Amino acid sequence: MTAVPPPGRAAQQAALDAAYAVCRGIAAEHGKSYFLATRLLTPDRRAAIHALYAAARVADDIVDVGADQPGRDPEGELLAWSKAALEEVEAGWSDDPVRLALVHTYRRYGIPMEHLVDFLAAMTSDLDVTGYADLAALDRYMWGSASVIGLQVLPVLGTAPGVTREEAAPHAIALGEAFQLTNFLRDVAEDVDRGRVYLPADLMAAHGVTREQLAARRHSPGFTALMREMVAVTRRRYDDAAPGTPMLARESRDCVRAATDLYGGILTEIERAEYRVLDGRVRVSRPRRLAVFARRLTAAQLARVGAPRPVAARAA
Repeated sequence: MTAVPPPGRAAQQAALDAAYAVCRGIAAEHGKSYFLATRLLTPDRRAAIHALYAAARVADDIVDVGADQPGRDPEGELLAWSKAALEEVEAGWSDDPVRLALVHTYRRYGIPMEHLVDFLAAMTSDLDVTGYADLAALDRYMWGSASVIGLQVLPVLGTAPGVTREEAAPHAIALGEAFQLTNFLRDVAEDVDRGRVYLPADLMAAHGVTREQLAARRHSPGFTALMREMVAVTRRRYDDAAPGTPMLARESRDCVRAATDLYGGILTEIERAEYRVLDGRVRVSRPRRLAVFARRLTAAQLARVGAPRPVAARAA
């Protein structure tokens, strides 16, 4: 049964405000680099990005409960959550705070529904698919898990005068994939604990790396070579994304630059750690994150001068 908004604009706005606050909390807790970068956005855009992040995080966490909490039904939970989200975007309201913010963001910015469908399909595949034969197969998975994230975010960030979404889209896709690949390289150990490997199987075989080796946390010269090759692949995705930043609305560019600096910094930390990601999660230090933020803050504030004043998020 589709949720019905509470009567009265004031009640609807209060529900929306609370929903966006929940999403902000999820983003702050789980996506520290992303969250810091969103501080550089105008308030309306910031709230929408938090909503998209929180929805993706909730769906991803549903999938991961299968590995972390025996007795749960991740397939059934994800199906129910996905069905509700799709129906509620169409209807325009939800009683679930994360989905309500998602609904409002999708409708407010005219984000195509197929992006949500493709994302949820990728999350569903994580329930059964445990590896990828080659980079092409991984790219097909990343269409739903990463590429469409870039396409969801693009309408929120906006484009520069004279630039269409279609022109900026390939670069948004590349950035989504670059961020996702960075996550895969950072989280090899965590993913294998959940039974999933996001390193292409053919490249693993070429370097003499096995799933059993990853599970046992055994480093080797072959693993180092594999990681070095995948870091190079990921950096090329960042290169493909770079021309897209000047295509964005001026007041959104510094957020993307900061996020790119921070996530690209994870690759640098992996290299500094001599690719020993099986020993523990590699992180960009808090001082480094704050330095990136500070460097971009003044530029972001100047970019807002003359930009249209943000409109408060209102109930649909």
